[in-house]
Amino acid sequence: MSKKEQFIAAIQKSYQTDKPVIRLGSAILDGEIIGEARVSLPLRMMNRHGLVAGATGSGKTRTLQVLAEQLSAAGVPVFMSDIKGDLSGIAQPGKTNAALEERSQILGTVFEPKGYPVELYSLSGQKGSQMRATILEFGPILLSKIFELNETQAGVLAILFKYADDKDLPMVDLNDLKKVLNYLAEGPGAAEIKADYGTISTSTAGTILRKIVALEQQGVGTIFGEKSFDITDLINRVDGQGVISLLNISDVQDKPALFSTFMLSLLAELYQKLPEAGDLDKPKLVFFLDEAHLLFKDAPKAFLDQIEQVVRLIRSKGVGIFFCTQMAQDVPVSVLSQLGNRVQHVLRAFTPQDADALKQTVKTYPRSDYYAIDQILTTLGIGQALITVLNEKGIPTEVAATHLLPPTSIMGPMVQADYDKHVQQSDLYMKYKDPLDPESAYEMLTKRMEEHAKVEAQAKEEVVEAKKQKEETSVIADALNSPLAKQIGREVVRGVFGMLFGKSTRTRKTGGGLFGF
Repeated sequence: MSKKEQFIAAIQKSYQTDKPVIRLGSAILDGEIIGEARVSLPLRMMNRHGLVAGATGSGKTRTLQVLAEQLSAAGVPVFMSDIKGDLSGIAQPGKTNAALEERSQILGTVFEPKGYPVELYSLSGQKGSQMRATILEFGPILLSKIFELNETQAGVLAILFKYADDKDLPMVDLNDLKKVLNYLAEGPGAAEIKADYGTISTSTAGTILRKIVALEQQGVGTIFGEKSFDITDLINRVDGQGVISLLNISDVQDKPALFSTFMLSLLAELYQKLPEAGDLDKPKLVFFLDEAHLLFKDAPKAFLDQIEQVVRLIRSKGVGIFFCTQMAQDVPVSVLSQLGNRVQHVLRAFTPQDADALKQTVKTYPRSDYYAIDQILTTLGIGQALITVLNEKGIPTEVAATHLLPPTSIMGPMVQADYDKHVQQSDLYMKYKDPLDPESAYEMLTKRMEEHAKVEAQAKEEVVEAKKQKEETSVIADALNSPLAKQIGREVVRGVFGMLFGKSTRTRKTGGGLFGF
């Protein structure tokens, strides 16, 4: 048996299954694309999580598009971020051309243009249905990441949440957060929390407040509030096809901490709200985290611990997560070890740091009898990737350099007129369009502070009145104790006794009166 025949047999044995699969492409050996050496990913293994990595321009976005299309066709809903706003074309059938037909023929398929059901979302509300979350849903750890707080400031933020929870103060939007901060740092609550929570310094409170105001000035404060996004809206189907939910972040891509953390908050909510599902024939939802390195950059330990917990446990809820980034090293080892499905596009080794990254990546792949992993990773073409996944028994498959399938939908954005029409016709756009303003911490603390101010004013008035009365009493007492007052008092007493006993209190002169008395 020739090397090629051995290779085909090894690939077919490793990847062949009678269960539903996501077709990825066909394997490459010595530069030849071998159509019958099909590479696929079992659908039931999609909730074992995965990694799509590679250098800029290597085709990662189109790989995500191919995965999303086939998942949708299999009835699996998909959520993914659209970094540049160029994935909306998934909603419309692609256009065939000679290159696509040739690629499909080599891979043993027929190119059939097709569009898929798509929902468009936005954090600003300008590019799709408004996605919101309340401050309480975000929690102190994720908010600390967004505001880029240090450990001390993050601790203060945790105090705000603990107090709000203990006192039943719903924190919905940034106004609520600012009001609670002000109330506990400089308001009546400062004395209240001293014993049980500790004090909040004015400098720390001022720093947090500036971070909040800066976010508001950037025009993205609208992501906090009601109506909060219902996570079950991500798990929808149309005519048996899974809906592909695209979060367009092209207008906030300069705020990576914001959108990456928001996506993690959605994952955390999925984990909290979805029931246990066990091993399913196909996942309930597959979640793609593009530009994953932004999620982990400068992340505190508490934040990383939360990510690790969600990734480790959410599989049992029937949700698969795929991280998309440039290098595998962008993902912490504790998370990377849980990603069983790997799609690695070409890596460049232009610098010593690149060479070190390449060595580290090679070590994460199973041994291959057909490839020098370090060489193949630097020579892959656009639309090609080195793949190893988990087979239906959970065993890593043979490493295969793979020529990937092309997307069947438009490889680019919808034209603006079609995009706007698509958004306006969405029921979810109308559902989340208008914000709500329920009674929350801001209103409750404002009322409490007004009542406190009235009590203080009344107490001050009482003090002033008491002081005034004391002063008046003191004046009267001083007047009564004066020599003049005493003399007058004596004369009054004499007059009273004279009236009572018929005697004059003055000496009467005789012989000088008009009538001679």
